[in-house]
Amino acid sequence: MSENDKRKIVLTGGGTAGHVTPNMALIPYLLKRGYEVHYIGSYNGIEKSLIEGMGIPYYGIASGKLRRYLDLKNLSDPFRVLKGFAQAKKLLKDIRPDVVFSKGGFVSVPVVVAAGRKKIPAIIHESDMTPGLANRICIPYARKVCCNFPETAQSLPEGKAVVTGTPIRPELLKGDASKGRSFCGFSDDKPVLMVMGGSLGAAAVNDHIRRVLPALLKTFQVVHLCGKGKLAEELSGTPGYVQFEYIKDEMPDLFAMADVIVSRAGANAICEIAAIGKPNLLIPLPASQSRGDQILNARSFEKQGFSLVLEEETMTDEALLSAIKTLHENGASFREAMAKSQHLDAIAVILELIEEVQKF
Repeated sequence: MSENDKRKIVLTGGGTAGHVTPNMALIPYLLKRGYEVHYIGSYNGIEKSLIEGMGIPYYGIASGKLRRYLDLKNLSDPFRVLKGFAQAKKLLKDIRPDVVFSKGGFVSVPVVVAAGRKKIPAIIHESDMTPGLANRICIPYARKVCCNFPETAQSLPEGKAVVTGTPIRPELLKGDASKGRSFCGFSDDKPVLMVMGGSLGAAAVNDHIRRVLPALLKTFQVVHLCGKGKLAEELSGTPGYVQFEYIKDEMPDLFAMADVIVSRAGANAICEIAAIGKPNLLIPLPASQSRGDQILNARSFEKQGFSLVLEEETMTDEALLSAIKTLHENGASFREAMAKSQHLDAIAVILELIEEVQKF
């Protein structure tokens, strides 16, 4: 196939790592199938450095958050969205993709809407139990809507929804625990607790973990992914405790090393945790700070026996320590439940959908 004959695909999604890493999982397979891959994201979001690091052509557009609450930015952000739509239209005209795949986030809205207007087939992926505002806007312009939960499919337009699961980067399942311990400076004689607040960090989770750190360090070594700008300098050098703003390349080794994981309940993060089969405590973003999607995600995993759940609003230091102890002492039951679950080969299913929508 010559360069001129190559099929082209535009990927989009950004704002948090959860809106980028599934796209990153798809990219090697798309390239293997002969696609020319392009990526549209925000000017300076986390997606920019992640995608450019893979050598994929990257285009930044204006983006604005579509809020459902009062904020002065509500006056200016609609103009950013309109600017982003104009930029996306021009980029799609120049690139001339055969198909668009969106992982969500507000930057994806102008791209998917522009694709729909230009009759370019678009597929969107919704990770959470209920679609977020950005994806709800995009649904009418999409040919197919991929989702993680059967409950989600029931609330989507008939014929559009496909339960695919979340694309997981294969390398996440191939980490080396000894390399993880070496990277963190940990010994082999203590288990490891891994704390993940998401790519943007989670202040409440960080604060609770740091308050109970002396008690945790009696049993565990702790690796703490605390988010950009959220390092606690006063704790640097604490024996058995290491903190990072964000980890990319070493993540498979850290996953392999971890005995217990504490995490927010973003759908992509918990799907990765379930795939690697690690006992985990989920602390979902509270309804006061979100639309409640993380609470639904967490309760679903708890019901299936994959996770323990603590609500941030009622969490105490004692409850946090107790839950971590329970996971450590009863880890086998959680690992068994995750091993029995029916994980879909999300990458294979989505690749076939990408092929399918181009036939019409």
